[in-house]
Amino acid sequence: MLELKHTDSDFEAGCDEAGRGCLAGPVVAAAVILPNDYTNKILNDSKQVSEKKRDLLRIEIEKEAISFGVGILDNKVIDKENILRASFLAMHAALDQLKTKAEFILVDGNRFIPYHEIPHKCMVKGDARFLNIAAASILAKTYRDEIMFKLHEEFPHYGWSKNKGYPTKLHRDGIRKHGPTKYHRMSFTLLPKQIDLIF
Repeated sequence: MLELKHTDSDFEAGCDEAGRGCLAGPVVAAAVILPNDYTNKILNDSKQVSEKKRDLLRIEIEKEAISFGVGILDNKVIDKENILRASFLAMHAALDQLKTKAEFILVDGNRFIPYHEIPHKCMVKGDARFLNIAAASILAKTYRDEIMFKLHEEFPHYGWSKNKGYPTKLHRDGIRKHGPTKYHRMSFTLLPKQIDLIF
């Protein structure tokens, strides 16, 4: 069973992102403030939950949360800023949307750019330890998957409906055959570099 939050604050926001390791599409982050009496036995890190359960959890989180926000930064911003900074800026965008201001920010991972004057703490694997980060991971993942399903309809040759932009064989085969799209991150290594071995 995950802990609800890290501090005694009534308005602690959990933050997480999805899509950092993808070759295409946006990075999406979420911030969630849960009620003090919130419990959920199936809520966990989005990677540990089935797609069907993630979709159900998203509905519940949006209904039960004191406040939530989702930040989306596209591949052009990622190429300009670099993926790590873009991830933090997406979290800031999600925090900007909170109707109730966060008093403390709990971030999944080991780094973060401070947000205004609000204290924060980074937690490695926090999405498997705290319900508010897990809730943020569910929202970030489901919102991003939704975007990638739509982009797949526009560019069906890369398997985004299945791989969501991650570097699978199908995705890379699509890049080899059709080249990159306007949604690809050109600052990333889209195809492995070929090393010629001379004997």
